[in-house]
Amino acid sequence: MPNTTYAFDETQDFFLNNQVKLRQPKLGYRAGIDPVFLAASIDIKAGDRVLDVGAGHGAASICLAHRKPNCTITGIEIRPNLVRLANDNAKLNNFHSRVQILVGDLTDKSCGLDVEAFDHVMANPPYWPASRAGMPNENARYSSDVEGSAELADWVNFLLNKVCRKGSITLIHRADRLDEILSHFYGKAGDVIVFPLWPKRGLPANRVIVRARKAVHSPATVASGLVLHEEDGKYTAEASKILNGSANPLSKIKLK
Repeated sequence: MPNTTYAFDETQDFFLNNQVKLRQPKLGYRAGIDPVFLAASIDIKAGDRVLDVGAGHGAASICLAHRKPNCTITGIEIRPNLVRLANDNAKLNNFHSRVQILVGDLTDKSCGLDVEAFDHVMANPPYWPASRAGMPNENARYSSDVEGSAELADWVNFLLNKVCRKGSITLIHRADRLDEILSHFYGKAGDVIVFPLWPKRGLPANRVIVRARKAVHSPATVASGLVLHEEDGKYTAEASKILNGSANPLSKIKLK
C-alpha cells in the first residue's frame, strides 16, 4: 500500500459497491456521486484513450478504469499533492499501468499533451465563478469549488483542443450554467446530449451531464435524465445501479 506523507489528513473510502478504494483528504474536496456519474457516462471502445481534466485525487479516472478495463486514462491536476495521491490511488487499485495523473495547468495550452490526442475527454470543473462563490478563499474546498485563473470557457476550450475529431467531451456541472456550457460548444461540437440529474421527482435539476462530439453538427438532445432520490432520501433504484457500477446513465443514448 502507498505510504506517501501528504500535507493533509486522509481517509480511505469505498466506491462502486466497495470495489474501488480511494484515499482522499479529510478536509477540502471529497468525492461524492459526481465523479462516479461522470465516469459512468463515457462510452468507450477497447483501446480508447481518455483524458481527465482536473483529476483531483483520481476518483473519476479510477472509477472509469474499474468500469472499462480496455482503456488508458491520463489525468491532469494543478495541485502536486493531489497528483501524488491520485497516482497512489491508482496503485492502490492496481490500475497504475493504465491510469497516470500528471501535474498540469490547463491555462498552459499544451500541458505536455498533444492536440487531438484523446478519443474522450471528461471533466468535473469548479461549479462557481469567483464572482458568485459565496465562500471565503481560505475554505478548504475553495480551489475545487471556485474557478481560479481558468474560467469555464477555458475548461471547455482545453477539452476541445485535446479531443480528436468526432471524439466525445463529457462534463458534469451545475444545471444553472447549462446555457454557458452550450454557448462554448456552439460551432465547435454537436450531437450534444443534456442529461439532467433530478434531486427528487418534481424538483428542478441542479446537476446536468453534458456530452458533445467535436466537429460534429448533429442537433442537440435533451434526455429524460434520472431521479437521484426517493422522497425518504434514499437513492432510487436507477441511481443505485450507477453508484454500484452496474449501469451507465447514458447507456441508452449511444454516440453515433
